[in-house]
Amino acid sequence: MSAQQRIHLNPNAPRAPMMGGGYTPDPVRPRSPNQGINGGDDVLGQIKAYTSKVEDMIEAYTQPLRPYVPATARFLIVVTFLEDALRILTQWGDQLWYLQKHRHFPWGLSHLFLLINVVTMVACSFGVIAKRFPEYSVFGLLGVVVAQGLGYGLLFDLSFFLRNLSVVGGLLMVLSDSLQKNKKLFAGLPSLSETDRRKYFQLAGRILLIFLFIGFVFQGSWSFARVLVSIVGLGACIMVAVGFKAKYSASFLVLLLSIFNVFINNWWSVHTAHPQRDFLKYDFFQTLSIVGGLLLLVNIGPGGISMDEKKKVY
Repeated sequence: MSAQQRIHLNPNAPRAPMMGGGYTPDPVRPRSPNQGINGGDDVLGQIKAYTSKVEDMIEAYTQPLRPYVPATARFLIVVTFLEDALRILTQWGDQLWYLQKHRHFPWGLSHLFLLINVVTMVACSFGVIAKRFPEYSVFGLLGVVVAQGLGYGLLFDLSFFLRNLSVVGGLLMVLSDSLQKNKKLFAGLPSLSETDRRKYFQLAGRILLIFLFIGFVFQGSWSFARVLVSIVGLGACIMVAVGFKAKYSASFLVLLLSIFNVFINNWWSVHTAHPQRDFLKYDFFQTLSIVGGLLLLVNIGPGGISMDEKKKVY
């Protein structure tokens, strides 16, 4: 036998005599395509094919709603400010009493504080909705968030802080969307291009949007349903933060938060004289604003600093 020949011998198989002596080599069986390393690749390919079909179905069924998403998202983002302005006007006396009695605002300054807040919230909210000076409108509403946190002494309240971080995230998504159309903003910052500023605002916006759900996870009593929703929701939040399948994970959070908002913050079922009604109403409209921010994320995408964009490159 030459040194280049290879014979596979099976010591347990029956041996048959050959002419000149020796043994019959076992036949080498071909490897199944599903065996070994290729098996994992096939499973991964099937999962990708299935998710692609689901994404195509979502795209097809949501196509008729696409033209209305941007306007709806902008309205929902500012709806908490409009509700807050209306609440201040309808409870003017109570608001003055609280600021003067508990926050020790002098007479006159409390009136001015409330009036500036109402005018700013109404004017800037309509600016965001109508796309008139959206950058200045966003900065005005950001100023209201900070001023109310300081004025009402809620800046270090965990629930208020997390919710308002998410509201700020929605406003940053509006700012990012406006940067696509207006290249004169921040003209004095030559170190950052227009595209870079937009990417960073989108990154900050989508990260801040998930803080409402984080607050929901770590507050309240635990149950099996709460644990299940928290695990699934946190997974979607992580996907939004890193920008992986961001549009679909944001769509899932929109659905989840909408259901949660209707059943948990049902302020309309509480008596008008009950003090809990105002708290539920405030939480309800803030959650709507965060839903609006997520809808805007669905419309404009996660931005350049995301796994979805990196996948397009590689």
